[in-house]
Amino acid sequence: MGEDDTGAFSTWDYVVLVAMLLISAGIGVYYRFTGGRQKTTQEYLLGDRNLSVFPVSISLMASFMSAITLLGVTMENYAYGTQFVVINFSYGLATPIAAYCFLPVFFKLQATSAYHYLELRFGRVARLAASIAFSLQMVLYMGIVVYAPALALEAVTGLSKTLSVLSIGLVCTFYSTIGGMKAVVVTDVFQSLLMFVAVYVVIIKATIDAGGLAEVWEIAVNGSRVEFDNFDPDPTVRHTWWSLIIGGGLTYLSLYAVNQAQVQRLLTLKDLKKSQRALWISWPVLTLLSLSTSFSGLAIYSKYSGCDPLKAGRISAYDQLMPLYVVDSLRHLPGLPGLFVAGIFSGSLSTVSSAVNSLAAVTLEDYFKPAYASLKGTPLPEVWSGFISKILALLYGLLCLGMAYAAEYLGGVLQASLTIFGVVGGPLFGLFTLGMFFPSVNQIGAVTGLLIGIALSLWIGFGGPKPPPKMLPMSTESCSPRIQTDLLNMSASSRVQMTRLIQNATTEVTRAADSSDDYFLLYKLSYMWYVVIGFLVTLLVGIIVSYVISWCRKEPDTVHNPDLFAPLVRGYVKRRYQTKAPVDDEDEVAMKEKNGIKIIRIDDDADRVPEYNENQKLSAATPL
Repeated sequence: MGEDDTGAFSTWDYVVLVAMLLISAGIGVYYRFTGGRQKTTQEYLLGDRNLSVFPVSISLMASFMSAITLLGVTMENYAYGTQFVVINFSYGLATPIAAYCFLPVFFKLQATSAYHYLELRFGRVARLAASIAFSLQMVLYMGIVVYAPALALEAVTGLSKTLSVLSIGLVCTFYSTIGGMKAVVVTDVFQSLLMFVAVYVVIIKATIDAGGLAEVWEIAVNGSRVEFDNFDPDPTVRHTWWSLIIGGGLTYLSLYAVNQAQVQRLLTLKDLKKSQRALWISWPVLTLLSLSTSFSGLAIYSKYSGCDPLKAGRISAYDQLMPLYVVDSLRHLPGLPGLFVAGIFSGSLSTVSSAVNSLAAVTLEDYFKPAYASLKGTPLPEVWSGFISKILALLYGLLCLGMAYAAEYLGGVLQASLTIFGVVGGPLFGLFTLGMFFPSVNQIGAVTGLLIGIALSLWIGFGGPKPPPKMLPMSTESCSPRIQTDLLNMSASSRVQMTRLIQNATTEVTRAADSSDDYFLLYKLSYMWYVVIGFLVTLLVGIIVSYVISWCRKEPDTVHNPDLFAPLVRGYVKRRYQTKAPVDDEDEVAMKEKNGIKIIRIDDDADRVPEYNENQKLSAATPL
């Protein structure tokens, strides 16, 4: 597969890799036997709400910037150029929206599941629909982030994907299950450090070999890799300022504003200001990793600009590009290839552990507790909740192992991950936006909008055939004689297979360059617009259906709890509330409590609501 045998992974490389896995597992063991020993859901799923700002900030970054970033963004800049870097501006624009419009609502609610908000705002059907969509999204994503490092390990060591998947999945499942949220956050910090080290090892080595940063940049410019000024309004163009700022911003909000994994982390802090500070700190850390990984793609291009590894038959996909570079350039330095692979593994471990923990929380709060209360007529005992949470984490960890084997059919890891987040995350973000910004929207409209938004997004995102993306020119003019000899020495079947691979790649590039009109219009859209379409369709359908339903039924106006709305809208809802529904006197409140209705009222200056029993029937709206 290359200039040398890629199976030559030294003893020191294995030592570094195993040490990383043991340290991650050891953190889980430590938190299993300290503090409250993860016996309650408060401690297991929310870290007892006493974590520190900086670890949570790093964990926010590590949750979704993982092996996908290290492999996918590197490949993106190598094969398609630097236009993708523009997406980092969208992160900065979206952070204040997440911090000041959505986070205050979740923080006042203080529910373990973010989807409990939807039950208060709309009803149980909305909550269940959203939590099912989230579960589908995260299960698919787990498969990709386990499969990506499996590619890296296979390319570097020659070991099978099965062994790679098992080593990541089992270690992650172990420490997530026994250590809870505290172990997940602390391991995220450790693993994030290794991710940065892996990227900078590649950058430093490539820069030295090329003769300096200026030389790396000049080679990239000569290879047409540097592009930051694509303002083409055509939505079929893969990456432009419009698609990256709008699509990237909505993708960020779908993850950092309303996603269970991120909301759950932000609720591990004591007060709202600390939670907002953690979100602000995570942004530059996220951008630093993204920019560094983007430059690593250019650094790697400086080595392979004259002999593209895919065209030369050394790799089967560009997702293997970064580990191939490590094999070629760092093998003679014992331990460094192992350190790089440890960084790849760390990215996946941090992301999967986040997914496992959040899926356990959603399953417990949104499925198990309501089902138990319905069947037994009593709330689930707290002593059982902690144990059930651990069982759920274990089961989801094992599930991610199975999903990893399906991920190879989803295409490039970066585009596949963003597609999954777009087709599900866009409609989910639209649902929460309907709840927090549109007081007149009802449950029928909201759920209808969500279902149509997801259905349309899934059709566009995974339907086909789609035109292949147009890659930048690749060259094999400078390939060494040894590579040519390797190709000649291939078996007849291997040579035929490689020839077909190169012919197919050339054909796809040619077809993409021709911009054929044979493809259906929606299938030609850039994948960055999937999240936008899902979001807008959910909003429009939700508003229209709600209006039609209210008009047909001639329903009375409904007064909502102002604290279920974003601060920008809360003032309007309060004025409407004060005009149409004066504050209940004590007798009315007592009567409503007796009938099983509880209206949560919060002072303007309070950061959170008083403690409440989630199993008690709640009502966030009172008909006039």
